[in-house]
Amino acid sequence: MPYAAHPDSSSIYYETCGEGTPILFIHPPAMGHVTFKRQRPLAEQFQIITLDLRGNGRSDNKASKITMSLIVEDIVAVVKEIGVDKVVVCGYSNGGSIAQEFALSYPDRVLGVILCGGFSEVNSFLLENEFRLGIYAAQFKLMKLMAFALSSAHARSKLFQMELSDYVKKTDPEVLRHMYNEGLHYKSTDRLHELTVPLLLVYGANDHYVHHYQNIFREKVKTDVDIVYISGAKHQIPTKYSLELNKIISNFIKRKIESKVGG
Repeated sequence: MPYAAHPDSSSIYYETCGEGTPILFIHPPAMGHVTFKRQRPLAEQFQIITLDLRGNGRSDNKASKITMSLIVEDIVAVVKEIGVDKVVVCGYSNGGSIAQEFALSYPDRVLGVILCGGFSEVNSFLLENEFRLGIYAAQFKLMKLMAFALSSAHARSKLFQMELSDYVKKTDPEVLRHMYNEGLHYKSTDRLHELTVPLLLVYGANDHYVHHYQNIFREKVKTDVDIVYISGAKHQIPTKYSLELNKIISNFIKRKIESKVGG
């Protein structure tokens, strides 16, 4: 199985398939690379890279403290291990915060940024409460409850629900607590003007509590910003609205990235 080594000796599990412009997908804490199982058909057009964040899924963790910078270094390790120079980074939910930090910290390694249900900071009551509930559940090691909640919310089939549930249970609860805490306090808003690549925001039309973040991105980001709403969707876009998302991603990369680099 493919692993990338972090300097602290942590092993980061990843998978890759397909050829073409590389897309690196970043999952929310606990959900693992299986979150993007339905994005694999994109491998017919692009190189698809998925990974398990440290302490999640098949990746281990040797660090005593988890920081956003540490997580970003894990992603850099994966990119180097695979041998690609630049990627389109796609983050889902809180994985979008990691995607933003990667793009801001390593602009020379990024071709574009895609955020599904993304936000630049936690500034709403509902979103803050979601994070605090996650911190509470992780603190008291309620992983079976977390597994049920996340898998039932994201899966359309019983088979995928079981697969996702089993994967969530692999998560180190202490790592998860740190990751939720990092996500709660993460803020890129004041640095968004530093983004130098095209940005795509994908929101579920019914995911109302994150819609206002599009205004922040529009105001702060100086490069191209595309915003797409998926009719009928709530937050769980990669798993429940994969056909729509995959078409949106393909179109964005062909129009905004490959057309400019002669892909």
